[in-house]
Amino acid sequence: MAQAERIFGVREVTRLLGLTPKRAAQLRRLGVLNAGGGCTFRALVAIRAASALLDSGATVRQIRQALDALRRQEPGLGSPLAETRLVVEGSRVLAQTDRVRFDPRTGQTVLALDVGGLEKEAAATLAMGLVRPLVPPAAQVEMWFDRAAQWDADPAHWEDAVEAYQRVVAVEPSYAAAWNNLGLLHHRMGQYTEAQEAYEAALRAQPTCAEAAYNLGSLCEDLGELPASIRSTSPACSASRAGAARPRGTGGATWSSTRRAPGRASRARTSSWWTMSEAPGPVSAAGRRARRPSPGRGAPDPAGRRCGS
Repeated sequence: MAQAERIFGVREVTRLLGLTPKRAAQLRRLGVLNAGGGCTFRALVAIRAASALLDSGATVRQIRQALDALRRQEPGLGSPLAETRLVVEGSRVLAQTDRVRFDPRTGQTVLALDVGGLEKEAAATLAMGLVRPLVPPAAQVEMWFDRAAQWDADPAHWEDAVEAYQRVVAVEPSYAAAWNNLGLLHHRMGQYTEAQEAYEAALRAQPTCAEAAYNLGSLCEDLGELPASIRSTSPACSASRAGAARPRGTGGATWSSTRRAPGRASRARTSSWWTMSEAPGPVSAAGRRARRPSPGRGAPDPAGRRCGS
């Protein structure tokens, strides 16, 4: 003989599910909790599901609309709350199967897109003003370096070249060639503090960058700091004596017996020093990649020393 199904009284249901008077009233409005009689285990499951939806922020009206829509679509459903999994998403109550979610009111499928990563990127953009680059960073570095190399040959575009080199080192702080050339531009523009900072950044990025050492020594001499000039250029002299070729650059140092500082007349020296020329030569993209002699006006290119990458 079949065993009779157990019936749970209202007081027992309230105790089992920990229902507050307010929650019990909401469940009665939904029609799932009958104040005048008991309920089966199936009804207990429905009451628990409805209580969970209310805990998730759904309103009685939203749940009722979803249940009515499910009954219209599936007239054979005896207890939608017990037979269908309902979830709260934003301001909607959705039905969920093993594969999809759909809105019971419209029958439309709701795509479960993972927007967590996009939300984090959007928050970072708002907080830091960052925008996802349309060009890969490595390509950006070369693009801006090439533009700077074209602009730094024309004094009318020196500021544009400075900005371009700054873009390069912002993306790739270890690009010693860009730091060196940025320093050369500042040097020629009379911005000695900025020039020194850029040369030193080049040497931090590449301690063996002889070009930055040459140009830092030339800058120290411009500032009347002869001991610092000697300290800066000593490593570069060693590299030069070892056979290092003189690459092209934007405004720095060449080996000479005459020194010419920006805005000053040439003056003869009894010892060999460095030449800073105010007349830069053109820069090729290959010039930053390999040290090579540059075309001059009867002498080595006075446009400076560019470090290799």
